[in-house]
Amino acid sequence: MLFGTDGIRGEVSESPNSDELTIPELLENRMISPRFMRIVGEALSRTIRVDSQVIIGWDERPSNPELVAALTQGLHLGSCRVIHAGICATPALHNALLETGSALGCMITASHNPVSDSGIKVFDTSGYKTKPESEIEISELIVQLAAEEREVDDIHREELSKPDSHFNADLAHQELLVIRLAEFSGMFAQPLQNKILIDSSKGAAVNWLEVFLSKCGVHAIEVSKGASALNENCGAGELSPNDSWTWEEAARDDHILIRSLEKSPAGQIIAAALDGDGDRCLLIESTEKGCRVVDGDEMADHILRSSKGEWHLAASIESDLALMASLDRLDSEVHFSQTAVGDRWLAKALKEDSCNILGVEDSGHLVMSAPHPKGGRCLVGDGVASLLAVLCAMACENRALAFTKGFKKRISIKDSNRSRWTGNNELADSVEHIANLKLGNMLRHGLVGENNLMLLEMEGVSIGVRNSGTQAKTNVSLRLAPGVDNSIMLETLDLILACLKQALVD
Repeated sequence: MLFGTDGIRGEVSESPNSDELTIPELLENRMISPRFMRIVGEALSRTIRVDSQVIIGWDERPSNPELVAALTQGLHLGSCRVIHAGICATPALHNALLETGSALGCMITASHNPVSDSGIKVFDTSGYKTKPESEIEISELIVQLAAEEREVDDIHREELSKPDSHFNADLAHQELLVIRLAEFSGMFAQPLQNKILIDSSKGAAVNWLEVFLSKCGVHAIEVSKGASALNENCGAGELSPNDSWTWEEAARDDHILIRSLEKSPAGQIIAAALDGDGDRCLLIESTEKGCRVVDGDEMADHILRSSKGEWHLAASIESDLALMASLDRLDSEVHFSQTAVGDRWLAKALKEDSCNILGVEDSGHLVMSAPHPKGGRCLVGDGVASLLAVLCAMACENRALAFTKGFKKRISIKDSNRSRWTGNNELADSVEHIANLKLGNMLRHGLVGENNLMLLEMEGVSIGVRNSGTQAKTNVSLRLAPGVDNSIMLETLDLILACLKQALVD
């Protein structure tokens, strides 16, 4: 299996001398190359009809033009017609896919990963990300094609690299956001107009978001223009949901957004950060002594507190909201689904529902309903749209009281040998034994979409262990419902971490 939690990602390298070497390069060294991306294009072409149309978008990574050219070559070798959507955010590529009626959409990005990385996210013709069964098929095709060892001469390669047509996905995205803002304003209120700093992670929105928000009545100043590179000391990928700073700490911080903040009255939203490909957003709020991150859970909370009617909320296993069986709402009823990590699983849980829908991950992914360019509705995670929705919701006068927050802590075991954690081996049994000794019998289970996830749950308590889908680390999360004492829980977490570190780190 070559796919991780969200597509294929790796550090970009020069192409090896043969197609066959591209597979161990990815699996063993986390390396991808133009040669590998050409094979990906050929494999994708075999999953759709001959002469189908495929659209490609990409972010600002310096290696991406070569990867886009190679992917285009592979798709042309498979008799596809190729549209280049240009530099854009992932939600812009999603919209462009639907506008052009393409059979597949390919976004060349590694999201919040360092600029030295890149990769590919694949959307089907309806705008949904690949499912595990299709990823297995694509992975098998890639391996088969790599073993065939076909060379393409330089003249033919150059011709195959050219797209059949172009589409301005970035501009179409901005036009869609105007429509979405009108929807949010009608649902809640006009957005709050206080001054905020914007950090686009030096991604596609860096050149237009400041002006766009100003036209919406939000006084915005973009700060990531001064960053050295995409995702380098900027953006949501460099922030964590529980981060906070005093004003003195903020002034010394390496993150360009955090050190640009000015003292403000407590309780104000003073900044927002997108990730590298623009599909998620985190906010910054001023506090009595400094500032803190407002994560995806709290952003969803703001939307739900200002809403009316019936809602379906899907929340990943790392979300505070996923623990809550019900909410005390003044004006609406909220139904819950708990999902695996990744916005595609949020979309899967929500796609058949007809009521108001919202998917949330604490990392800042909010999946919401958006207008489909051909009519009807679609689902998409869009960092700018999330920002607009929360600003409109916070401006709403008739809001319910804030939900009582629980407690969560997530720790990553870095440089772990992920093959030693499967979620159902002896090591998993040891972790369960530790938890049961300290806390009593817990229910052990997994979730669709997370083959190596082990969840241990009892009333108001959840402990999850899973391998990262894109990096050499294993994540351990503890979540507690409001009112649950965390002292013995933290002791248990420490014992579990010690057990895992001893087994996973050489």
